[in-house]
Amino acid sequence: MGLSASAPWTKYYGNTPANLNYPHKTMFELLSATAKQYPDNTAYVFMGKKTSYTEFMKRIDAAAKGLYEMGIRKGDKVTICMANTPQALDCFYALNRIGAIPNMIHPLSAAKEIAFYLNFSKSKAILTLDQFYYKVEEILPELENPTEILIAKVVDELPFPLNMLYPLTKGARAVKKLPKTGYTLWYDMVAKGKNAQLPAHDGKYDECAAILYSGGTTGTTKGIMLSNLNFNALGLQTIAASGYPSVAGMKMLSVMPVFHGFGLGIGIHTALIGGATCILIPQFSVQVYADTLIKQKPNLIPGVPTLFEALLRAPSLEGQDLSFLKGIFSGGDSLSPELKKKVDAFLKDHNCSEQIREGYGTTECVTASCLTPKDYARDRSIGVPFPDTYYKIVKPGTCEEVDANTEGEVCVSGPTVMLGYMDNPEETANTLRSHHDGRIWLHTGDLGYMDQDGFVYFRQRIKRMIVTSGYNVYPSQLENIIDGHEKVLLSCVIGVKDEYRGQKLKAYVVPMPGIEPTEELKKEILDYCSHHVAKYAMPRELEFRKELPKTLVGKVAYRVLEEEANAAQEG
Repeated sequence: MGLSASAPWTKYYGNTPANLNYPHKTMFELLSATAKQYPDNTAYVFMGKKTSYTEFMKRIDAAAKGLYEMGIRKGDKVTICMANTPQALDCFYALNRIGAIPNMIHPLSAAKEIAFYLNFSKSKAILTLDQFYYKVEEILPELENPTEILIAKVVDELPFPLNMLYPLTKGARAVKKLPKTGYTLWYDMVAKGKNAQLPAHDGKYDECAAILYSGGTTGTTKGIMLSNLNFNALGLQTIAASGYPSVAGMKMLSVMPVFHGFGLGIGIHTALIGGATCILIPQFSVQVYADTLIKQKPNLIPGVPTLFEALLRAPSLEGQDLSFLKGIFSGGDSLSPELKKKVDAFLKDHNCSEQIREGYGTTECVTASCLTPKDYARDRSIGVPFPDTYYKIVKPGTCEEVDANTEGEVCVSGPTVMLGYMDNPEETANTLRSHHDGRIWLHTGDLGYMDQDGFVYFRQRIKRMIVTSGYNVYPSQLENIIDGHEKVLLSCVIGVKDEYRGQKLKAYVVPMPGIEPTEELKKEILDYCSHHVAKYAMPRELEFRKELPKTLVGKVAYRVLEEEANAAQEG
């Protein structure tokens, strides 16, 4: 059978308890319990401004009243299209307090993508930053339901004197002035709810508590329904697997975005229910990253491999003492052995006794479900399953378990596995399957194997997907957009090895007959793409071809193009 934390290797977790007692509580209720236990601890820091757990709960209550006064009720969906800011956290937990469902999307989503997410989720409102207002306004005619627009401003959360200096910055000056009507400012909404009476909190632990997005097993966009239990179990499991009896009082560098399962589930919720402090980073840059390490001295850093590669490129970290780092966790993409060695050597050279610990997970179980035990790594392994989480390797396309050290599809079972894909019973049935052991197993679509001691090894994705800087990009979606250009006959998108991003996107394009492949056309196609996809999903290269290689059945042979591109890089 699949292995879990009841297996013999759990000794590597130290005193980690198996069969954790997961409370039948909502995220808001578990956070409330933590706030009562650690009222004076700092819940989060934003640009140097600290907010205690007591103050955080007051902010959540005020936001919940404002949302309720606005008409948001239990079961309603509200889209959060935000960077890592205090308003994003306030809104997320306020919605949970009401029993409403946050619909989490990337703030850099293209206008057409935002329209899709709003219509798909039937959102009654969207919260976004002032700099993105006009992107939302643009798609209002395409929305199928009336949608309230809530606008938050970064300047409202800055401490003095940054709040006075911010309007003078280049970034602030670049933000187009808001019109006088058509939206509600976040703090105006909060103020209007000052005297509202909230009903008693009646959320259920097994109800849908958030919607995150992934391509699922087919590469088409899926709304992943995650429950309160999914998030709470993840947080308790992560703390147990961390190797520390408690994370209370520790500081978490919350740089992974709040719309991402990794950023929301571990960078935010795990830290908060554990009594730790979230250091909110709204926009990543190597300099901001390095400055934050030096000034804030976080103890825990969850991130994608490119985040740790950035350590090696920050001149200001030269000679710095990083002994304050107690946990460095890598996920979201494969960590190459070469990068791990470089980062571990860097940490050692900077007085840090910890090594980078690789994990694995999918958004279908919020995020991580497997982690390298503290002080016990195996070469090229992604670690062992979390407590109370089971892993099984099966023959692809079946529920038939294979022997140890035999490659197959990775399957996961446990309390963090999603409720299902929203309004897609067919894809849900393909992904969540009941095996003969009576358990529901998540078929990840990833290939790997498990050794005789339960250590898991990731090999590759069965489904065609490109991971760039930790974000999943599905080539078929981008190809459909490029093919929609009037001067394009056919396209193919591949992932090419990239030292910084892991993979970068390259598009091969066959122009329509009679259309010349010029630099002007290349710019035109890329401009077209920028209006339909997020920045991280944009092609970094575009190459024109007269024709594309085909398989024997007439499909575009994208693997041939991958081999050509990677061979050209190496040559």
